[in-house]
Amino acid sequence: MATSDYLRVERLEGVAVVTLDHQSDRNALSFAMIEGLVAVVRSLSSDGEIGAIVVAADGPVFSAGGSVDDLFEPKAPLEEMYAGALAVAESGVPTVAAVNGPALGAGMNLALSCDLIVCTPRARFETRFPQIGLHPGGGHLWHLRERMGRQAAAALSLFGEVLGGEEAAQHGLAWRCVPESDLLDVAVALASRAAGLDRQLAGRIRSTLDESGAVHRASDAVDLEFPAQQWSMERPEFAAALRRLRVSLGRES
Repeated sequence: MATSDYLRVERLEGVAVVTLDHQSDRNALSFAMIEGLVAVVRSLSSDGEIGAIVVAADGPVFSAGGSVDDLFEPKAPLEEMYAGALAVAESGVPTVAAVNGPALGAGMNLALSCDLIVCTPRARFETRFPQIGLHPGGGHLWHLRERMGRQAAAALSLFGEVLGGEEAAQHGLAWRCVPESDLLDVAVALASRAAGLDRQLAGRIRSTLDESGAVHRASDAVDLEFPAQQWSMERPEFAAALRRLRVSLGRES
């Protein structure tokens, strides 16, 4: 697959690793990088051989956030700065962020847009927007509150708290903090598990997860999940899996 000047794509079995690679600008999200990211993610999402995407970065910084030059002299409307993260969030396949270093502002949004974040002790998660006179954007506050709750979201966005990799895992911002040498292997292994699921089933689970954020009662959660579960039970993939399970249990020969 062709990539932009700022991105690399490696295709593994069922998994694509998209790597930010503009180290001279600390992987800042310029409009050019964002355009490339949108194109790459959309292409991978429509590729039937790719069941999950890992978003990684080269160099000591995951992403320094929005490009200062593009903010100073905008080359496109502000909302387009978040198109890359939104493309990841709406990719249609499970996504894992492999955060190797600082993820600041809009760069943090990119990581938060993934279903799962794996990081190293060198990772640093910093809202950064208010420190340069900006209100957080791109769904930043929503993502923080969804993952960590209101108090933690306030701590990062209002009180300037910064979380290292181990703290991020402790507070639920990241799923796991691993040694730097293991980061990509762990991220790919997790992505491979998701990629091994039936693609339509994985997509339905992601959609229901998103919708469940608006549910506040157990009975409403049952009502939300029932149609999707009923749909899955009527599929031939479920019948085949059930037969395999019965054979493994000695119920069928």
